[in-house]
Amino acid sequence: MPTSQTFHNTISKEELADLPTKEFAGYPVTVINVEQAEIAVRQIRESGMIVGFDTETRPSFQKGVTYRVCLVQLSVGKVCYLFRLNKIKEFPDCLKALLEDANVVKVGLSTQDDFKNLRKWDEELEPKGFIELQQLVKTYGIIDLSLAKIYALLFGLKLSKRQRLTNWEADQLNPRQLAYASLDAIACVEIYEALMTRGHDIIKQGM
Repeated sequence: MPTSQTFHNTISKEELADLPTKEFAGYPVTVINVEQAEIAVRQIRESGMIVGFDTETRPSFQKGVTYRVCLVQLSVGKVCYLFRLNKIKEFPDCLKALLEDANVVKVGLSTQDDFKNLRKWDEELEPKGFIELQQLVKTYGIIDLSLAKIYALLFGLKLSKRQRLTNWEADQLNPRQLAYASLDAIACVEIYEALMTRGHDIIKQGM
């Protein structure tokens, strides 16, 4: 955690580029069928932990061509479950129920965009129990709203974005893709917990 002398409420691209890169030390678990999804959701529920949330969609480099969400990331602690919807071929009922469960606290960033895209799988999806980081950080005086910049402001580390525009529908996701996708979900919870424990004092001193 940065000291009060180094904390700011915004960071430039140049400052971000100079920071050391966050190393991934988590455990990705790939989910490719309904049976695995049910096991993963049960383990997430049994953990009783706050859940990190993110999604990935295959990038389109052609005007007018779009794709559905192909990956849903849900993390608990250092474990991240990667639901490969393009492999499962459907939106599992157990996953929908988890996202709609108000009693399971989930943390994400720009979640309304994720929800809109997930409704291409299930138009009746109504997520509940979500904490939106972009709204939360504003209450602490943070101006930058991207995950990478928020993380950098709080931890003095940058999240690598090199894998963002890779093919998320590839037959096999490579280790760099698994790390990138997992870390984004895990980072959401780390940011939330940092703000809840020490954020108020750090921001009050640093601004």
